[in-house]
Amino acid sequence: MTLRHALLGLLTERSASGYDLLKLFNTSLANVWPATQSQIYTELNRLAEAGLITVVAEGPRGRKQYALTDEGRAELRHWLTETEPQPVRRSEILLRVFFLGEIDRDQALAYLDGLAEMMGKEENALRELDEAIDWDDGNLSVYGRIAMEYGLRFNAMRREWAEWAADQIK
Repeated sequence: MTLRHALLGLLTERSASGYDLLKLFNTSLANVWPATQSQIYTELNRLAEAGLITVVAEGPRGRKQYALTDEGRAELRHWLTETEPQPVRRSEILLRVFFLGEIDRDQALAYLDGLAEMMGKEENALRELDEAIDWDDGNLSVYGRIAMEYGLRFNAMRREWAEWAADQIK
């Protein structure tokens, strides 16, 4: 996924300002694809220059309301249907696990226990976020809930794996 496509996707149901998109990003996509305010505003300018979004209203202090254009919707659909997702192949966590034999067993156990704790915290944070979101029947909510469930299951699996791994070296 790219930030470009994330922003196009967020604009599919309604127009939004950069600030609104930043808030929506932080409550929906931050666990999948984090982005900073400056990255979002820079990309919004690029999308507007490319004709993929348009400014539909301007407010005080230069606030702009953006909407998806037909070209933007076509670009999003092209990305969804005609490009292969790139698998994530790098994991600092697993790279460290691979070399845990270079430290003493207590340190290795502490590392794995720390991973289990970290994954548990991430899982709990996602549960809290899930409960705080006002889900509706819109596409972003339906598919957002599906993505949320993936995050919950993924973090639960990583926590369980870290606990299992610690048991292997006890």
